[in-house]
Amino acid sequence: MTFAEKCNNIFDGATIEYHRHDNIDATAINPYKAGSIEHELFVKNWIDAVQWHMEDIIRDPNIDPVEALKLKRRIDRSNQDRTDLVERIDSYFRTKYSDIKPMPDAKINTESPAWAIDRLSILALKIYHMRQEVERDDAQDEHKKKCAAKLAVLLEQRNDLTTAIDQLLDDIAAGRKYMKVYCQMKMYNDPATNPVLYAKKQG
Repeated sequence: MTFAEKCNNIFDGATIEYHRHDNIDATAINPYKAGSIEHELFVKNWIDAVQWHMEDIIRDPNIDPVEALKLKRRIDRSNQDRTDLVERIDSYFRTKYSDIKPMPDAKINTESPAWAIDRLSILALKIYHMRQEVERDDAQDEHKKKCAAKLAVLLEQRNDLTTAIDQLLDDIAAGRKYMKVYCQMKMYNDPATNPVLYAKKQG
């Protein structure tokens, strides 16, 4: 099994585990050893699943404004957790390939392995929820037909992305490409770089 295929298995499992509870406050039961890359991948998808449903909830037109603000701030924290975790996954790859000497003509990729894996995690959630729409008992046949077509595209997209990630990792391992990771440096969460926050602090 390739690394990206392993990711798909873990993401599918985490997605199913989340929906066994279907509660944004549920506690994840991670079956993988703490500190392992498998453990981190499970956590990654769990964060994505919780955030997916928080985004659903906050779009309720009847949501209480105070609760919506609390939820928005929770989504912001979740986004930061997601970014931090992606960077930890890239650290795993940097360590794994630290002894690889890039070829003189080695090229850089448009995104790091972990950010591509981030998209794979989101695809697992899209596929799960689109399949739910296809199987809905209360949905019209036309709705199911449209969702089935979308599901086919999502499955093709996951297959292509899985292949691309494995090719990227093979290229890095062979020295044909090299990793260069930039931290996201989100400014709105940092009281030193968000003018609304540091203006209040100075005031």
